[in-house]
Amino acid sequence: MAQPNYYAPNGGHPGQEQLLTDRAMFTDAYAVIPKGTMRDIVTSYLPFWESTRLWVLSRPLSGFAETFSQYIMEVQPGGGSDQPETDAMAQGVIFVVEGTVSLTIAGAEHVLETGGYAYIPAGSEWTLHNRSDAIARFHWVRKAYEAVPGLPAPDPIITNEQDIAPTPMPGTEGRWATTRFADPEDLRHDMHVNIVTFEPGGVIPFAETHVMEHGLYVLEGKAVYRLNQDWVEVEAGDYMWLRAFCPQACYAGGPGRFRYLLYKDVNRHMPLSLSSR
Repeated sequence: MAQPNYYAPNGGHPGQEQLLTDRAMFTDAYAVIPKGTMRDIVTSYLPFWESTRLWVLSRPLSGFAETFSQYIMEVQPGGGSDQPETDAMAQGVIFVVEGTVSLTIAGAEHVLETGGYAYIPAGSEWTLHNRSDAIARFHWVRKAYEAVPGLPAPDPIITNEQDIAPTPMPGTEGRWATTRFADPEDLRHDMHVNIVTFEPGGVIPFAETHVMEHGLYVLEGKAVYRLNQDWVEVEAGDYMWLRAFCPQACYAGGPGRFRYLLYKDVNRHMPLSLSSR
């Protein structure tokens, strides 16, 4: 397996001599947040986190994401939190794109290096700290867990991308594959956060149009993406939000692989009224 080379933002600001040239788009069906928008001025902070800032990529909002939030966390050496999550209903996924963090969950400590993945069930007692000498950056995807009577809650998952063999899409000769961190048939899970990989020239050859909401963060490479009625260029560091049923397809542009971290909501009945959401 090729070694990953994930993109992570570093902040900063463009010079005053530069003109506005960017690809940011916000529509009713999708949004594109290019890497160039992730500057110091748009960072946020969280209660009970020390020496940490974050970029908010998506949040539940009218006309925007409905089921999840997604952050890129930046933790300085010595930073972190003993009380990272303040919502007892929130489950989470951590995916490390740079550096190393120490995650303690249910009393057990786990060191997550680059490519490290953790699924944290709702209501878990956990902490996260950067005990290294370098900045750590990771994605944190949060979703309110939808419990189902008769189904137990999911267990924590601690792994690394390098330890999971990607599953090729049938008929693609491996040019399109998905790294799945949770078993797709495990109905305890109501969200998946996977990594999708396209080799140069790989395609989604039809307009996917489906009920799952998506958040896509481009980890590596570049592509041309079809979003609703538009073709847009995306590259490492860009983020896309896709509303449920937004048509989507892509061509991987090369010369290297095109890879993205993908959120989707799964395995639950559709609410039959807006008030039940």
